[in-house]
Amino acid sequence: NTPALLKLKEQGVSLVLTVDCGTTAFSPLKDAADAGLDVVVIDHHVAEPMLPDAVSVVNPNRLDETSPVGQLCAAGMVFMLIIAVNRALRDAFWYGEGHGEPDLMKMLDLVALATVADVVPLTGVNRALVRQGLAVMARRENPGIAALADISRLDELPEAWHLGFMLGPRVNAGGRVGEAGLGVKLLTTNDKDEATGIAMRLDQYNSERREIEAAVLNAAMAQAERQAEADAPLILVASEGWHPGVIGIVAGRIKETFNRPACVVSIENGLGKGSGRSVRGVDLGPAVIAAHQAGHLVNGGGHAMAAGFTVAGERLDDFRRFLTDHIENQLAGAVLAPDIGIDGALSPEGATVEFIDSLNDAGPFGAGNPRPRFVLPAVAPINARIVGTDHVSCFLAAPQGGPRLKSIAFRTAGTPVGEALLNARGGALHVAGHLNVDTWQGDRKPQLI
Repeated sequence: NTPALLKLKEQGVSLVLTVDCGTTAFSPLKDAADAGLDVVVIDHHVAEPMLPDAVSVVNPNRLDETSPVGQLCAAGMVFMLIIAVNRALRDAFWYGEGHGEPDLMKMLDLVALATVADVVPLTGVNRALVRQGLAVMARRENPGIAALADISRLDELPEAWHLGFMLGPRVNAGGRVGEAGLGVKLLTTNDKDEATGIAMRLDQYNSERREIEAAVLNAAMAQAERQAEADAPLILVASEGWHPGVIGIVAGRIKETFNRPACVVSIENGLGKGSGRSVRGVDLGPAVIAAHQAGHLVNGGGHAMAAGFTVAGERLDDFRRFLTDHIENQLAGAVLAPDIGIDGALSPEGATVEFIDSLNDAGPFGAGNPRPRFVLPAVAPINARIVGTDHVSCFLAAPQGGPRLKSIAFRTAGTPVGEALLNARGGALHVAGHLNVDTWQGDRKPQLI
């Protein structure tokens, strides 16, 4: 924003690098340029035809760019820039003048964490970065990540899902509900004691985030259900008092529940801060950019699957209509129907640790490279029960008996899936899910999720 940039200029700063933002920040960057402040934008969000007034806009998703790395997250872009700078310094013999050359490979644990947490496709260069980054992370050389793994009770070799569901949410929790800079402090400290203390605070913030998220989700879901009944192609819910730090997570939950694009808006003093999540087949970021260009938003941007925006309260209905029309034009009559891709069929006895280990050679799994999904036909849920607050745990076996496969369905209590498992009473169901190895005190057992 303009005040922050001008304050940096007043403090004697001459060069600012923005990360994960700036591609559509036309007014603040023009003000910075007019004040004599150089700005380099490092971003990956979809660009408009015009670029902001900056020294350089490093973005593979510029409209005049043909780079094959458009699916990198912002941290991946920073890593590529570091590689280029390192090469330039080496070519200039700078390292031969008493300066030690950094080991860039040691940074890949941070790149992997950011890549998974930003839910970019784990294909191509992203897959390579995450695969190598997980190997670096396993060495526990970063005190902050090691402390976070300990507080998360991660006592096995890290996988991509650990980053997305255990480490990432805790790193982000400070910025969502507490201290915005706490995650950066954790990942950059070299002091193990400080790292432990910060990790504990982030874990507490994450617990608070869950409570806030649950309250906002309940209120937002009530609005979403009414819109879903009207068969709208877009769900957009808004209210005053919703914590802006959790609206992106809530939008994702609504999207998953109703299988359609969802936007959640937190309104304060007549201005709405919004976050959107999309489904396959609907490019949400370009739609939000088009709404901004049409004058319905104060600002906005994003990429295919996610977007952020600011909207004046009195323009919210106009924005809703514009975005709905834009999405309907994208769909061109197609129906957004949920689907479950099945990669194969298994019996409970076929789900062995050895088989799962062989599948993991195709990883890391995540967005763009999903973990294989298998169906277990005609199996009986045994000892189904609710664990935690809203998870359903059971064993799956053939109705006539035989080996049992441990299974857990997260956040399904009170949903059709959870009720089907809890009320099966020995009846046969077709159950689909992902396989993983559950490790406890060194004992490895197969599990269906």
